[in-house]
Parts: sequence; structure tokens; C-alpha cells
Amino acid sequence: MSEYTERIQKAAQALRERVPFIPKVGMVLGSGWNILIENIENPIRVPYGEVPGMKVSTVPGHAGEWVFGTIGEQKVAVMNGRLHMYEGWDPKDVTFPVRVMKALGIEVLILTNAAGAVNKSFQPGDLMMITDHLNLAGRNPLWGPNEDELGPRFPDMSHPYDGELMNLAREASRQLSFPIREGVYALLPGPCFETPAEIRMVRTLGADAVGMSTIPEVIAANHGGMRVLALSCMTNMAAGILDQPLSHQEVLDTANRVKEPYRLFMKTLVQMI
Repeated sequence: MSEYTERIQKAAQALRERVPFIPKVGMVLGSGWNILIENIENPIRVPYGEVPGMKVSTVPGHAGEWVFGTIGEQKVAVMNGRLHMYEGWDPKDVTFPVRVMKALGIEVLILTNAAGAVNKSFQPGDLMMITDHLNLAGRNPLWGPNEDELGPRFPDMSHPYDGELMNLAREASRQLSFPIREGVYALLPGPCFETPAEIRMVRTLGADAVGMSTIPEVIAANHGGMRVLALSCMTNMAAGILDQPLSHQEVLDTANRVKEPYRLFMKTLVQMI
């Protein structure tokens, strides 16, 4: 067992000692998505700093805690705030919590993020389901010697997002009359917002939205054989589309404006899995 896999097992064991059940669904809450914590009944909170081997989130709006509980009848493990490469963490540290979820027995992973809308038909506040992605960060959490106990050396990425989960998201959208967009998400490393030229580039490449997270977690989850669904809140129009500066406060303000329909959508979706 490598040092990395040993860290994963120690972290998973520490969480097992705090949580009296095995979750089925894991979730990662990106910027502005912490409203979803209100869906969790009988929450058990574990700060990241109390989990051996885990780094601590430093981004405003990311609480930096595990929250275990139930949403209806569904048992969940939720990361209230994620880790980002732009904070200085290695991709293996960013994806460490996903590995821990897998070690806990979680097979379904729902990832959320805040993103800039590259597709000009989108509007701030839109929800986009990610159907494919572009990893333009120049980093990959699988670099280095392969951890055979975690997954294969060359994992297939033909379908990184699970078709059945995407169909459940579409059904939840229909039930609630809550429209969702679908599209391609591009990862640029941040932490500065993208330039107008970079946005023109990713649009040319086929991206509908751009952000600074999520794809490393998708890669690690696929490597480990987990089923993945990913959702982006369009918190702003990307650089160069509107004649105004971009800010993290705009991200949080937009997420706050749409928090209630997002909360109801996710509650419905999680209970359908």
C-alpha cells in the first residue's frame, strides 16, 4: 500500500468512527451551493482539519467541513466547500476527498460548481448539466505512478458523466418545471478570471461554460469506477461578453438569488437516485 492510499484509508476510518451509517451518495458543493446543506436532516459535521491527511479549504464561501446525514431516505456525505488547485494544492490533494468517499463505499458522486457562461444564449442564474469537459489546466490527478488499488493506469473517459444520472436530472427538471441547460465545461486553472481572448478560445473549442474546478474530481471518480453527475450554476457571463468587470462577489450574489429553486431541484434529484 502506498503512502497516498494509506492516507485515504486512515481518513475513511476516522470518518467511519464519527458516522454510524454508510452513505450512498457523495456530493461536493462549489461556490454558492452551500444552501444545499439545508436539505440535510440530522447532520453530522466534521471539519476538514479533523480528518487525517486532508487539506483545508481557504476560499471565501467554502465552509470546509464534511456534513453527513439524510435527504429524505437517501444517506449522503457532503463536502461543504471544495479544494482547488489554485489554492496551491496538488491535484492528488484536491481529489483526496473523492478517494475517501470511494473508500467509504460511495458509488454515486454529484459535483457542483459556479461557472462563467461562455454560451451567449445562457443567462446568469441558469443551471447547466455538464455533458462533457475540456481539461485546459495542464494538470491531471493521475500523473505519476498509478495506484493500482484505486483504478487502472489508462481509464476510459468516453462517458465521464453517467447517462442514467443525467436522465434522472432531466426528470427532476420536468417534475419541477425547472429548466436546466446542458453543455461542455472548460477548466482553466485560475485564480484570476479568464481574459476575453481565453473565452473566445474556449468557445471556439466548444465550451459552453468555464470554471476553475470539478474536472480533477471527475477524473479521479472515473478512475475509481464511481458514477458521476456534475452541475454548474451560471453565476456570471464570461469575460468580454458584457462590458463589466468580474468578481467573486458577483458569483456569490447570483448563487444567493437562485438558491431556493436550486435547493428544491437537488432535493428532488438526490431522492430519485
